[in-house]
Amino acid sequence: MGRGHVTTNLGSREMASLRPRWIFLEGGRGGLHGFVMPWVTLISAFIASYLCGSFPSGYLAGRMRGVDLRREGSGNVGATNALRVLGKGWGYGVFVMDALKGFLGVRVTFLIAASMSPGWEIPAGVVGAVGTVLGHNFPVWLGFRGGKGISTSAGVMLALFPIWVFLSGIVAWGLVFSMTRYVSLASLAASLALPVSSAALWVYGRCEGLLVATAGLMCLLAFWRHRPNIARLATGTEKRFERKKKSVPGVEANV
Repeated sequence: MGRGHVTTNLGSREMASLRPRWIFLEGGRGGLHGFVMPWVTLISAFIASYLCGSFPSGYLAGRMRGVDLRREGSGNVGATNALRVLGKGWGYGVFVMDALKGFLGVRVTFLIAASMSPGWEIPAGVVGAVGTVLGHNFPVWLGFRGGKGISTSAGVMLALFPIWVFLSGIVAWGLVFSMTRYVSLASLAASLALPVSSAALWVYGRCEGLLVATAGLMCLLAFWRHRPNIARLATGTEKRFERKKKSVPGVEANV
């Protein structure tokens, strides 16, 4: 009986000391599979969303018109420069495509998470949001020279955030642009509205804290990409928006 008692005690201590390692190795929730698969999911989500965001809508639209947007207007391949250089129809088409790839970039990550790590859809969507905007801003196909992420962010917000966050950005952009005709200032106002509105919803339990942090990160990224515009706004040299069918040297695109 004493021998059995000793064996039992030693077994308990051994199992207690080895339990974390055993859980890590046994697979399933808390095991090797449960530890590794979320990271594989997030990495896969980032790669997929980056590639989706890097689809060069503006560049391809310009090529269809025999124009290289990187050498016309501001040299930016976003929707604003496309609108100025290519005209109304093509510019709006680029805006829709850029917003659509933002929307799809996040939705694809939801599907990846649902198939690989169920329950990780929101974290994967957050990674997808950042990856899609980075893909638009720094596309590998164009030497990492892309747009400024505003159109793509609109699609991201529609896919990932409560509808009121998306609408707050649209309203802020429309109001500021109608009053000032500065695309850059309207874009910055929309970017700022996103973390403010999502934080307000979070207070009332209508938005997750992780999404509030994501909105803040995307706002900071938008401000960072608009540094030259902010400098020109401060000195009064920023150009107001005027639709042009030909390129306008020295005008900076903002989307």
